[in-house]
Parts: sequence; C-alpha cells; structure tokens
Amino acid sequence: MPIRIAIIGYGKIARDQHVPAIAADPRFELAAVVSPRAPADEGVPVFTSHGALLEKMAGQLDALAICTPPTVRLAVAEAAFEAGLDVLLEKPPAATLGEIEQIERLGREAGRTLFTAWHSQHAAAVPAAREALAGKTVASLAIRWHEDVRKWHPGQEWIWAPGGFGVFDPGINALSIATRILPSRLFVRGAALSLPENKQTPIAARIDFEGEAGRFTADMDWRYTEGERWTIRVEAEDGTTLELLDGGARMVVDGEPRAVEDRGEYPSLYARFAELVQARESEVDREPLRIVADAFLVGRREMVEPFV
Repeated sequence: MPIRIAIIGYGKIARDQHVPAIAADPRFELAAVVSPRAPADEGVPVFTSHGALLEKMAGQLDALAICTPPTVRLAVAEAAFEAGLDVLLEKPPAATLGEIEQIERLGREAGRTLFTAWHSQHAAAVPAAREALAGKTVASLAIRWHEDVRKWHPGQEWIWAPGGFGVFDPGINALSIATRILPSRLFVRGAALSLPENKQTPIAARIDFEGEAGRFTADMDWRYTEGERWTIRVEAEDGTTLELLDGGARMVVDGEPRAVEDRGEYPSLYARFAELVQARESEVDREPLRIVADAFLVGRREMVEPFV
C-alpha cells in the first residue's frame, strides 16, 4: 500500500518539485494539498488549513510534506504527530534551533518518522564529492551562492520578515552541501549581513569560518541578475581541488570533470523518505540551520538601499 501523503503549503517548490517526485514514485500517493490562497489542480482534495485537512481526512493519510514558511512549521508538525502521521520538512526545517529540537522530540515521543529534507544534499555530485574528500584535511573553502531574488521569490514578502531567512533561504542550500561533504565541522568566526533599509532580513551575506584568514568563506547575494552562480570550491592540503557547480549538479576534480549519476534531487529525497518510513527511523540534520543561527548571532549588520 502506498504512503498517502498530503502537501501543506502549495507554493512554487511544492508544485514544481514535490508533486512530480511523488507522482513518479509508486511508494507514494498524493492524497491532498493545503493551499490557503490559490486552488490546486492536482485532482485531489484541497483544504485551506492543516487543521481542516487533518479533521476531514482522519484515517486517510500516512504522512505530511510541510512546505510552508518556516515560522509555522512547529505547529503543523505537532498536529501531524498528534494525528499519527510521519513528517517531511522542506528546508529550512524550522525558524529556530529550539523549534527543530522540539519537533524532533515530539516525533520521537509519537514514534513517527521525521525527515529534514535538505534537497541540495541530494544533488547529483554530492555523494561523490563527500567520498572524494573523506579523510582529507581541508585547506580552503569558497562558497559562492548568487541569484536574483526577483526571479526565485517574486512577490513573497515572508522571506523579508523576521524568521524568513532572507538570502539565507537559498544560501542554506550551499551550507547543507558543505556540511554534508566536508570531513570536519564548520564554525562561524564572523559575518557581514547586508540588510535593505526597508526589510528585516539580509539581501546579501558573507560568512568567515574558523581557519586561515580569508580562506574559509561563504558569499551569498540575492542581487545577481546574470543567471545563477551556485558554486563550492574546496582545496585539500594534499593538493586536491574539488569544485561543485550548478548547485551540486556537476563536479570537477583537479580540473577534470567527473561523471555522476543524476537521479534528481527530489526523487532521491522522496526515495530516502520512503526508506525511513519503512524502517521506522528518522533523519534530522540541524547543522545548516546552526550555521545560519551563528551567523545572525555574530554578524555585523550593514544597511543598504531599500529593496523594491
């Protein structure tokens, strides 16, 4: 019997990524969606709140994919566990470290599966990059995550509000990859956060990590209008250089492209969720969120021109 799953928060990512991945995996069946502002067209029941969904479809669901803004994740996840459902959390998994710890505790007490679904960790080249760097000492790290906010978040005001993450909403994808492939943990030494005068979250950020000055950095910018620049470059002390390009889709080692198998980020993500549900296990990774929280704690705020 397939896992009957409902999507909570039917935005662009849910429509473009979650729905096709669910449809392509026979282990899942899309049972309903929650879409408070716009009707869905997936041929399944549509509800305006997760409360209405859980009330009307009691006994007809096995899991929820929570794709809402981060600030409401805790309440939705708590209701899901109370209803006996497993939970997949789209990234970032919660608005704060305290909230994801609480969600994890609630899932454990309910005996349900919880999966923090860092989709970029499922990019094609990430497993090979992790293997290539295993056991090595990293000499430098350069993350460049540049894109156009108007292209990727048109009209979405929640990203600029407290708890909305700002440029860290895409930037946390890079951090999820880095924490997955590096053989040691990253610790934030300092950060510079560029906040538009009329917004509450940064439009650009630079993070300096522990290590030799200037050699362990992450640079994120939402003002880049020449396509996307999603790259991670790592140099090891033994001379190995590794580059991940296109958000982890391609890998170059010592200047030579390496072939990788591309299953698709979201199909791979849902395959992992199905494995966890079957095994009655959870997978909770809070490291990317921890780095963002640390950057906000120690970051220097720099006001920039208003964003319109």
